[in-house]
Amino acid sequence: MARRRGRRSNKANISDFWAIVILVLFLIWFISTKGGSDPNGHQTIDRITRSDHQKNNKITQAKPAAKVYGGLSSQDYQKLANLDFKSGSSAYITVNNDHSTLIKNAWRVNRVIYANLDSLNRTSHSNTAFLQKRNVANDSLRVRQFVEPTGWHYNRRNGTQIYNRGHLIAYSVSAGIDQEGNFNPDNLSGDQNNPKNLFTQSAFSNQRIQTMFESRIRVALRQNKKVIYQATPIFRGEELMARGINLQAVSTDGELDFNVYLFNIQPGYSFNYNNGRARIDHEMLVEENYN
Repeated sequence: MARRRGRRSNKANISDFWAIVILVLFLIWFISTKGGSDPNGHQTIDRITRSDHQKNNKITQAKPAAKVYGGLSSQDYQKLANLDFKSGSSAYITVNNDHSTLIKNAWRVNRVIYANLDSLNRTSHSNTAFLQKRNVANDSLRVRQFVEPTGWHYNRRNGTQIYNRGHLIAYSVSAGIDQEGNFNPDNLSGDQNNPKNLFTQSAFSNQRIQTMFESRIRVALRQNKKVIYQATPIFRGEELMARGINLQAVSTDGELDFNVYLFNIQPGYSFNYNNGRARIDHEMLVEENYN
């Protein structure tokens, strides 16, 4: 009888072991696939790899351009152009440890230096603004935009806005600046329909991310600070849609100082940057927890 009880005990132990194994495997499957809603586990893999990816997806040291006011150099432009966005990551990264490479003492005259379009009609060069309080624009003077920058396409898919005509130097901080970049006191609105100051930008990047940094500039200007602000769309090779945009600003007193790169991405969509066309992509996830 003792032998029979021993055999039954061994069988019970084996059954318990396999029950535990099955339970553990089920829990792993449930967590990694969000209860089956992510059957391939892509979202979980993205979360696991995101921190390592973002550590590498930065330019911790940057050198100023060889201009009297500094700014983004051609070498750092190329480094940014080579970055790829990883699904699930933050929509922007810091550059040069979030410090501008603009030279704060270079502020002389209230103006904007608008770069010429390149041979592909792209705004692939930096626009640099020397701003003061009078440049904060009245939003009620905005008009409908009609310029179609390279990579532009029909604006909506299934009710979702995908594209914006993104300003390099924001309308809200360019009051009085004409299209030659000079201040004109008779011009009360900000920059509008200027081909040298627009690029095809995702609605998310423009409305959700870029506005955060433009707001910081407006706050500084309203505090009567003088600010140098530079915006540079980043294109890879001969692609017609920018991969992202570098924004950096510094006030002459140094209290405002940032340097970031915004990926030109849209949650739920992927872009063909060669021509700007978008397609639905449910695996394109973007971190949206921003202060």
